[in-house]
Amino acid sequence: MYLESLADSDAISAIRLTLIAAAISVPLNLVFGVAAAWAIAKFEFKGKNFLITLIDLPFSVSPVVAGLIYVLVFGLQGWLGPTLQGWDLKIIFAIPGIVLATVFVTFPFVARELIPLMQSQGTEEEQAALVLGASGWQTFWYVTLPNVKWGLLYGVILCNARAMGEFGAVSVVSGHIRGMTNTIPLHVEILYNEYQFAASFAVASLLALLALVTLGLKQIVEWRQARERTSALGSVEMSKDVPVVALADKSYLHESVYPVYAPTAALI
Repeated sequence: MYLESLADSDAISAIRLTLIAAAISVPLNLVFGVAAAWAIAKFEFKGKNFLITLIDLPFSVSPVVAGLIYVLVFGLQGWLGPTLQGWDLKIIFAIPGIVLATVFVTFPFVARELIPLMQSQGTEEEQAALVLGASGWQTFWYVTLPNVKWGLLYGVILCNARAMGEFGAVSVVSGHIRGMTNTIPLHVEILYNEYQFAASFAVASLLALLALVTLGLKQIVEWRQARERTSALGSVEMSKDVPVVALADKSYLHESVYPVYAPTAALI
């Protein structure tokens, strides 16, 4: 009964649509989150507070309200509905609407994970890299990104979990069309309302498995972060014994001795 419930055509369609929505929204939020966090933490510019407010917007707006806004904008009777209909484009009650709703509710996770981390690291390493002749892209790729890799992975894990488990906003824009616009949470709701309890719990077990995997990955990332932090502190203590004259030798600019400035040393 369990495998039959998972092998059902509607269940397979729901799983496929959930993976498609996550596969599109997570990379988009990854790019936006890294760019927004880098800009907010490393630079001063007009509109910075507005950008921070924009990032926090999905945390302060109900997902159901967000889905309703999409319907009012892109629906058949919405602001852009007649225009989209003239172009034969369908967003609401179709895959594009589900992807847009998923992107909206998940885009704060990566940015909010990276902003405090980048702010705590300061800009000294980036300035040193620029002084050594590195370009902006080299500075980001070899200095900034390696220092936030575990925080970035942590944000991606949370973003993916929310994308696959989102219910409210997706429920409003999907239309609950079986085999077409149902994600896993929506399919579970339909099965439960139809009193197919065994099938609903079988499909829901996939989300439970996702939650367990997410928790496991979260613990691994936190353990690696703590381990690298402890290793870095130990290396800094060891570096105190290195003579000042030896700093002119580039061989000392190695992660085992100067973990904080190791990425900058690679640019020399």
